[in-house]
Amino acid sequence: MRVDKQNYYLDIAETVLERGTCLRRNYGAIIVQNDEIVSTGYSGAPRGRKNCLNLNFCAREQLKIPQGQRYELCRSVHAEANAIISAPRQEMLGATLYLAGRDMKTGQILENPESCAMCRRLIINAGIATVVTRSSGGRYTVTDVSDWITNDDSLPPLPEPSGGGGQE
Repeated sequence: MRVDKQNYYLDIAETVLERGTCLRRNYGAIIVQNDEIVSTGYSGAPRGRKNCLNLNFCAREQLKIPQGQRYELCRSVHAEANAIISAPRQEMLGATLYLAGRDMKTGQILENPESCAMCRRLIINAGIATVVTRSSGGRYTVTDVSDWITNDDSLPPLPEPSGGGGQE
């Protein structure tokens, strides 16, 4: 039985994550346009800097920072950002980004991984149209990037309109 295209590219993203150097979670990302891989990226320290794997510690873990918070204290550049940095913009317009993640303590594929708020902004500005994320067992989620634009998570919720005050 032949693997479908989404899982084919997610398998490649999963292989890319094996290059990651994060001690908590590693991600692999690939950008695909017109059925061709444009670029790849994995989680790791900026070029020339020591990474957590070599230092044998994670600053965010030592500070007990919960997942999804205080990414400015992380040594790694995220996989999505690394893939975007490595790709020409004209080849990202309308492209699909495939993302797979692994918990490094358990070795398990992350269920429903999501790009952080900063990576979402990069994906939007790069002109990427779709993000496909790996779950386990060949399952995946497809996200239309325009939903991130419409449902802007960087804005505080608007207050509910109060009742009354109008003429009856």
